[in-house]
Amino acid sequence: MAAGRNHKKEYAARKEYLKAYRKRTQSKNTSRKRASRKMKCGKGQETDHKDNNPNNNNRSNLRCISRKKNRQKGARKTNAKR
Repeated sequence: MAAGRNHKKEYAARKEYLKAYRKRTQSKNTSRKRASRKMKCGKGQETDHKDNNPNNNNRSNLRCISRKKNRQKGARKTNAKR
């Protein structure tokens, strides 16, 4: 008979991974939020960074585009790496 899974150990490992991930992405997230407050895009729109650098919050680098186009842009960037 196969050994059972150790759910407590798996949960603890997942918890540590998420903690490290949040710490690693905190500066990008705060910068993105700052850009969103700066642009005040309408309903159904998001703030887009033209150069894909979330830390560059210059007005010339930001624009309001639809949520769908912003997500497509990210998908194209991800699929290009494959």
